[in-house]
Amino acid sequence: MGGPLTPDRILEAAEEALRRFGPAKATVVDVARALNVSHGSVYRHFGSKKALRDAVTARWLARISGSLEIVADTTTPAPERLHRWLRELTDAKRRRAAQDPELFDTYMILVSEAAEVTAAHVDELVAQLTRIVADGVAHDELVSDDAGVTARALFDATGRFHDPAHRAQWSSPAIDTEFEAVWALLLRGLTKGLKKRVRRSASASAARPGSPPR
Repeated sequence: MGGPLTPDRILEAAEEALRRFGPAKATVVDVARALNVSHGSVYRHFGSKKALRDAVTARWLARISGSLEIVADTTTPAPERLHRWLRELTDAKRRRAAQDPELFDTYMILVSEAAEVTAAHVDELVAQLTRIVADGVAHDELVSDDAGVTARALFDATGRFHDPAHRAQWSSPAIDTEFEAVWALLLRGLTKGLKKRVRRSASASAARPGSPPR
């Protein structure tokens, strides 16, 4: 591998070392050897083996959150965006688990060892959901007294479909049907009373002084 030694190059080499040797055996020396540098050079960018592994984990998780950010930032109606966001999250996890099970297992070990990185990732995902819910409330598409609380509840309620702890169930032929059933239930809760709320809002607007006649 040529070129200047950068954090990105080190992370790429670390990912390859983890893929090749597994998390139990991969070392900083393996990474340095792949880059034809001393392990001290690696430590100048990442102060410890844990810091390097945490950075690899954060990079992997960022690939997931990045694709979801695109969905969250679209201007489609909030219910449609929520559904698409949750589907993208579940599909992304399932694709990774199916395409390269050994590498997925490796990352699951890294994730379990990087509590702060994982917590920050989950916070970022919930923040994306919060924006969608808040936008839906603002446009009279969803009902929620607290967008953040609702977002966290949505994330937790769909955990079976994206939390690797339930990975064994992802290959079930019924998994997509079951996801849609859960989504339908959540959507009913998120839109319950919406029509009455919109009517009340319209009536209040009409009753204000200076409001145009209906």
